Amino acid sequence: MLPRINRTRHLNRYREIVLTFARYGFGEFISRFNILEWISLKKRDIDQDLEPSTQALSTAERFREALDNLGPTFIKLGQVLSTRPDIMPPAFINELQKLQDSAKPLEWPDIRQVVEEELGGSIYQFFRFVESMPIATASLAQVHKGRLLDGTDVVLKVQRPGIQKQIDIDLEILWDAARLVQSFTALGRVYDLPSIVEEFAYTLNTELDYEMEGQHADFFRENFADDPDVYIPAIYWDYSTPRLLVMELLRGIKINDVERLEARGYDRHLLALKSARLIIKEVLEDGFFHADPHPGNLYVMEGEVIGVMDFGMVGWLDTRLRTQIAQLYISTVRRDIDGMVDRLIQLGVAGYDVNRKQLRRDLTRLIRKYYGRSLKNIRARDMAQDIMPIIFRHQLQVPTDLWLLLKTLVIMEGVGLKLDPDFDIFEASQPFVRRLTRNLWSAKGLRQALIRTSANLSDLMMTTPELGLGLLRRLDQGQLKLQIEPSGLEDLFVRIDRVINRLTVSILLSALILGLAMVIPNLGGGATWITIAAVLMFMSVTSLAFWIAISIISGSNR
Repeated sequence: MLPRINRTRHLNRYREIVLTFARYGFGEFISRFNILEWISLKKRDIDQDLEPSTQALSTAERFREALDNLGPTFIKLGQVLSTRPDIMPPAFINELQKLQDSAKPLEWPDIRQVVEEELGGSIYQFFRFVESMPIATASLAQVHKGRLLDGTDVVLKVQRPGIQKQIDIDLEILWDAARLVQSFTALGRVYDLPSIVEEFAYTLNTELDYEMEGQHADFFRENFADDPDVYIPAIYWDYSTPRLLVMELLRGIKINDVERLEARGYDRHLLALKSARLIIKEVLEDGFFHADPHPGNLYVMEGEVIGVMDFGMVGWLDTRLRTQIAQLYISTVRRDIDGMVDRLIQLGVAGYDVNRKQLRRDLTRLIRKYYGRSLKNIRARDMAQDIMPIIFRHQLQVPTDLWLLLKTLVIMEGVGLKLDPDFDIFEASQPFVRRLTRNLWSAKGLRQALIRTSANLSDLMMTTPELGLGLLRRLDQGQLKLQIEPSGLEDLFVRIDRVINRLTVSILLSALILGLAMVIPNLGGGATWITIAAVLMFMSVTSLAFWIAISIISGSNR
């Protein structure tokens, strides 16, 4: 039976999504779920021939094109899936990474209406001016320059009108699709797809909440308050709402504009090092990192200061996770395969039931590929590409924040290499790793670890008696049941059932034979009806006994 879907409210959008995927060659896959009648479609509607321009594309390319045509929610979904090699094969990962979050700019009156709705008055009550032409456009928002009444230059990030409603509808549909795939495919038996959609919904809705983005900016500003090489713009909270973010305008050169940087005489090697250390500090020291550091969000300001923009996508790493990441890094550098497997299990990436032998073999091959190379000649991007098939093969479950971290490091390496062809992100990270390791084994670090362990033991000691009493009460009240589900015993049960049936029939036959043996000698002469019946019964019993003997012999040979 199909899980119930919210087809009545969003029928047109359901049809649009199904027909779009069918147009790109996924009609046969859709037909497996028997949902066409639910959304008023027939099989012939999705049995479409591919357009000539699409026929030459691979399955992964067609999947990307379909997502791109379905709008912002599905573009964002594709971008998220591009960071999940535990779910998507490498060919799909490579294609989904090409999805661009771009859109045509909206007319100024539509944007102005959103600003005035959010501020509760005319735009000129709050700003001297706001430029009507956007400086950046995306599927969720547009960015415009403006100036406050006190003369402060700012940028306004304005949410596109109606986008929240459209995303809410798409998320409901994705939730339905996740339950269908969960119920009817092998993928659903391995991954908790509804939970993945739920996490995606949280990420997307967080990105749509500009007050949350402003809080992220304040966190970063506080973390880098004492760093003269990094600048985080101020947020103007008097003018910011969930749909409108007003922040300080950064003046500088985009970090990938190498010609302008050269013309200003900036040290490109130093800029690459500063930008990398910015991210590595966030990851290993702060545990709170900018997860979208593409070149459009990084500026080089006066004094070779790195300015950072756009704080909608962030990642969080607690102290324990940062420590485990550092230990995994150390095990990798030392080529300690067993240590790598242990660290992956501690991180929750590999379960305790993982095939350690095969995982160890694959990791050994990976390390051998880079064996003998200096860290300078190893690229994070190449390692990420080599790791993806291992993750997919062993169905490793990698937390979202770890994927964001891997993606962030690959992006930052690309930025660094653009600035300096000899840039080495591993070299840039080593001082932070050494410091983290030193702190871990310092007296203070050991004391903090002991305090955390003691707190966990205290919680365990306090909760164990209560849990034990609860179990005893349920046992006393007859509410505790032990359910055992043995596997592989079906054939044994079938054979036992056959033996019992044959034994029963054999006993009955023995009784009949014994009865006949007692009756026949006492029959009188002549072919009376009793004599005839006894002879017929004897022949039947003999035939049945013969059949049982054959079945027993043939059964023993199986």
